[in-house]
Formats: sequence, C-alpha cells, structure tokens
Amino acid sequence: MSHTWLDLAYRLEQAGEPFVLATVVWCERPTSAKPGACAIIQKDGQLTGWIGGSCSQPVVVRESLRILREGGDPCLLRLGSPESEADDTRMARGEMLVFPMTCASGGALDVFLEPHLPQPRLLLIGNSPVIAALAQLAPALDFAITQTDQADLSQAHIDERTYILVATHGQYDEDALAQALPGPAAYVGMVGSRRRAEACRAYLRSMGMAEQHVMRLKAPAGLDIGAITPQEIAASILAELVQVRRRGMQPGSGDARAEAAVRPSDGAESGVPADEKTARDPVCGMIVEIASARQRSTYNGQVFYFCCPACKRLFESDPPHYLMQH
Repeated sequence: MSHTWLDLAYRLEQAGEPFVLATVVWCERPTSAKPGACAIIQKDGQLTGWIGGSCSQPVVVRESLRILREGGDPCLLRLGSPESEADDTRMARGEMLVFPMTCASGGALDVFLEPHLPQPRLLLIGNSPVIAALAQLAPALDFAITQTDQADLSQAHIDERTYILVATHGQYDEDALAQALPGPAAYVGMVGSRRRAEACRAYLRSMGMAEQHVMRLKAPAGLDIGAITPQEIAASILAELVQVRRRGMQPGSGDARAEAAVRPSDGAESGVPADEKTARDPVCGMIVEIASARQRSTYNGQVFYFCCPACKRLFESDPPHYLMQH
C-alpha cells in the first residue's frame, strides 16, 4: 500500500499549509474506491491519493475547497443514492451532504472530509491590561499569539487566518491600523470608545485610505456584553473572534456608513462555485468544472457540459426530456 499521501500530509502539517484528508468510509458496489481509500486535497485543488474516478473526484475536490475557504468542520459526503431505509433516515437527519452520482455504474460512496487548518494567529498590538488578558486567555481557544509594542508591522506574517487587535491607548493606533486594514487579515479590531473609533476612521479617511478598508475596522472591539474589567473586555473580544472564525464578519460590525457599499450579493461566498466556472450536468445533476470538461454538447445555441460520455449520449438522444427535468 502506498503511503504517499501520508508523507504529503506530514510535510503540509510541518509547513503550516491547509489541506483536507478525504477518506472513503463506506461503499455500495460497484465502485472503484473501497473503504479505507484516502486522498489529500490541497488549497490549489491538487488531489494526491485515490477516492474514486471522474464522477466522485470533482465533488470531493469542490467540497474540500469550500471547507478550506470557509474554515468549516469535518463533514460526510454521500455520492450516489442510498439503497437501505436506514440510510434514508440518516440523511433525513441532515448528518451528511448528498450528491448524485448516477453516471457511475450504480454504486455509492460515503467520503469523510477532515480539514487540517493552521492555527489562527492573534496579533496583539500594544501594551495594556486588555492585551495582557488576551495573551493569557486566547490560547485556550486555539489562537497562536504574537504580541508587539510597536507600530511597524512590516515584519509580521499576516494572512487570511490572522486576527489583529490594536490597543495602544491612543499612542499609535492610527499608524498600526493604516498598515493592518488594507491587508488580508480576517479581523482588525481596536480597543477604545466610540468617539475614539470615529476619530481614527476620520483620520484614516483624511490620509486617503479607501472606504472599503476603513469600514473593516471593528471598533469598539468585542461583543456588547456589558464588559467593564480588562478580563471581561478580553472575553468579549474573544467571543467576537470566535463568531468571525465560525460565521464571518456580521452585518453592522464595521463602519455602518460604508457597510452597504461592499455588502456581498446574494450567494457570494456561499460555497457554491461561480457560474462561469462550473455547470450542472442536465442528466445526472452533477457539478462539472467547465475548464476541464471533456464532454459537451450544443443544443439551441446553448452549450451543455457532462461528467461522462454516457450522460452526453443520453442528453443528445432526447434534449427536451432532460431540460424539462432541470
């Protein structure tokens, strides 16, 4: 048995690179992959290992990338339709995501997707009692802590899994925020009063910062739980960080005046691939990557994409029949 994927998983873990481990945990014959088959899916969509052929791999890769993008929890995929009543009940309780695989030879697969994500980093800027409390409490929520008492962030590693909290008591809030807000951090917050927060936003605007960056500032930082002490304020901030990590930034969390200007349209970041990149097979309903689709057919001036030759042949034999179904 090849352990290439095990070696790759170890290297990715050591490098702090995110990936998903996909494992076949059940199958209903005939299927090419059997229980115990594993694959690694990296953030660029590369798959190493084996969890089935062209009908299963696209769905597994797509759902893996969604989990990596959203930072989601492990989940179970059903590829194909269950045959037993027990499995129907299991699906009805919402314990798995179900996708059709009718182009295969009649089998079904259950694939467990387990994301491996680097520890989120909390960059604490300043030297205050709230900063000290956060440095003590945040590791319990699996945050890796970095603390600095200077405005220069040029040497800090900041990416989409970085959370930034500024609390300098007005010493260099604006300087730190001017560097943090245009970057890729998942969250940028500041400890201070509402009046102080508005003064910071006004300053950043006066310096020419784009409004979409200014509105990212969460200030005052933390959920409104009536916190008073530094430890309580730290707890309110950590609660907000968990909310952002699990749900993303909530409406009203930034500058209310600019919020509507950059609110995502319906369906944005929902985990469904963009329409221009994917299409739905009109025969079996599978999502097909347009760029790599080998099977396609034109009907009434519209191009349709298929997961396999069988679906293409069925469609071309009676296009109106399949278009009425979808």
